[in-house]
Amino acid sequence: MAPSPTPSTAPRVADPAVPVADLTPGPAPAAAAPPARTPSAATGGALVLVGMLLVAVNLRAAVTSLGALLDEVRTGLALSGAMAGFVTTLPTIAFAGLGALTPWLVRRWAAARVLVVAMAALALGQVLRVVTDSALVFVLTSALALAGIAVANIMLPMLVKQHFPHRTGLVTGAYTMALTVGTTVAAASAVPVAHAFGSWRAGLGVWAGLAAVAVLPWVPLALRARAAQRAATPTAAPAARVRVRPERTRLGWAMAVYFGAQSLSGYAIMGWLAQLFRDAGYRPETAGLLLAGVTALGVPVALLMPTLAGRLRTLRPLVLSLTAASIASYLGLALAPYGLAPLWVLLLALGQGGFPLILTAIGLRARTAEGTVALSAFAQSTGYVIAALGPMLVGILYEATGGWAAPLGFLLGALAVQTTAGMVIARPRFIEDER
Repeated sequence: MAPSPTPSTAPRVADPAVPVADLTPGPAPAAAAPPARTPSAATGGALVLVGMLLVAVNLRAAVTSLGALLDEVRTGLALSGAMAGFVTTLPTIAFAGLGALTPWLVRRWAAARVLVVAMAALALGQVLRVVTDSALVFVLTSALALAGIAVANIMLPMLVKQHFPHRTGLVTGAYTMALTVGTTVAAASAVPVAHAFGSWRAGLGVWAGLAAVAVLPWVPLALRARAAQRAATPTAAPAARVRVRPERTRLGWAMAVYFGAQSLSGYAIMGWLAQLFRDAGYRPETAGLLLAGVTALGVPVALLMPTLAGRLRTLRPLVLSLTAASIASYLGLALAPYGLAPLWVLLLALGQGGFPLILTAIGLRARTAEGTVALSAFAQSTGYVIAALGPMLVGILYEATGGWAAPLGFLLGALAVQTTAGMVIARPRFIEDER
């Protein structure tokens, strides 16, 4: 892949001679000509990439596996309707609230050390929630697992900027595809695993092992970063860092609104599309397969979209193309949901390419790792607050009207907001320049 056309990345990337394990964000010293990559640096870069992909596979497995087994969990723990509703809303609450703390964490500790703790929290939380008979403990331990996901959500764009600045689209596409695969596999296999072992606890607990594996690549990187920090003997006073505050910029808010509106539609589709197809006359099994098709078709989209975004100077063609696909799918679902369902599923999958697009844009619209993590934290934490409204409002409109015209009209309105924000972020610009 050709280097990203973003003009400001090259002079600000970390010097390849700097040990890759030192994952603490911050400006790197400028170099007249980068030296050749050493074998140890290449090995470290490969380890970072493997670690990122393993983290990405885990980012939704704990959520979608619970969604697939929610009825069994409700019965097994005697969850009330209100408690079950809170459990399904907990991911967006955790992603919004705990994700906002991530910039503070990475200013104090190396990113590898933070990820070791985050993935360990995810593994431990998933283990603890399947060995309890208490509904309250289940909720608290689920929150512990989600805390690890919330932190990792924010850190991946920063790691792309820090370690793969000339491969932003390719690496973002790779980890987004890994995230999508993890989401799909967890949703599809949670019930069969539970049936095979005779308990919903197995269907949820098996993913703790995957989270534990994701810890492994970051342990040597964390140890290396700690050793490098102890051995460092600075000869000059460190340069003062300027705090990046996306909440005070137009670009930061545009990113947050785009992320929020896109995620709102994504959560609404995941929560209600199967019901829409059942109401249209499909059998429950077929409706479930059509819903799974949106996620499955999203895998190649997740790989391709960041690559395209990294090659284009402006994101406007991608923003408008995704909007057109989403409009066509919503209108099709409203007018002819039965006869052409596979086509609407394909268009929905294309329209949901806005998620990998905004993740890529976070890296493209920041000059530094510090700017990237600040922008990522603000866009995702604020965006998930907006996204939490999607399934709830669609459900209210569906119950009030008894049909799908009003819910789909609401999603079209959200799409208009998303597109407006997308046009703001489409033009090349940088969050650090809007301080």
